[in-house]
Formats: sequence, structure tokens, C-alpha cells
Amino acid sequence: MSATRYRRFLKLCEEWPRDDYKKGRDLGTFLRQRVASAFREGENTQISDPEKCDQMYESLARINSSVYRQRFPRVRDTSFTGVTVEECKVLLSGSVQQMDEEKKGLWKTIMERFSKSSDDVPEKA
Repeated sequence: MSATRYRRFLKLCEEWPRDDYKKGRDLGTFLRQRVASAFREGENTQISDPEKCDQMYESLARINSSVYRQRFPRVRDTSFTGVTVEECKVLLSGSVQQMDEEKKGLWKTIMERFSKSSDDVPEKA
């Protein structure tokens, strides 16, 4: 039975989209890592709580198949702030975060450097 669960999770991982804009923060990547850690022995993995495993699979499958999007349709594809989907993707991308790091002021950069170096220096007794 655990072999069937393992194959279902693998199929779900294949179907789950990856977002290249969010490297390291993508839900699809996180899901793949969790499945790999939960099923370390592959099909031979013994599952301690099969009901919880099945519930988790069913929940993820409903999200992936857009059940809730179809059940609760939206008039416009915007958030409560009025930002569109495309604008959200740009804001959440790694390039915008990288630009924020580059725009840090001189004072913050100096403070970060000194705080890192002060941790490395051992205290004298």
C-alpha cells in the first residue's frame, strides 16, 4: 500500500508546476523535497500514519487541480491591494529582492560587516 502512496505522490510532484522566478522559495520545489524526505526508502517506506498521509495527498491534489479556484471564482485576477498577477510575480521574483539588497544604504552595509566580524572575533578573558 505504501508503494501506491509513493507513486501517487511522485505523480503529483510531476504535475505540480515549478516557478522559476522563485528559486529556493517555490512551493513545487518544497513539495518535492518533502516527498523525498518522507519516502526515503522509495516504495519500501513504512508510513506511520497512513490516514494523515492520504489526507495530505488529497489536499494537495485538490489545490493542484484548482478545485477551490473553480468553486470560488473571482471577478478579476487581482489581490485585495489591486495588484495584478503579473505584478505580483515581478515583486516576488528573486531579481527584485536582489535589487533591494543592492540598494541598501552605506550605513546598513557597514553595520552588517561590523556585526559579522564582531561575532568572529573571540573574546579575551
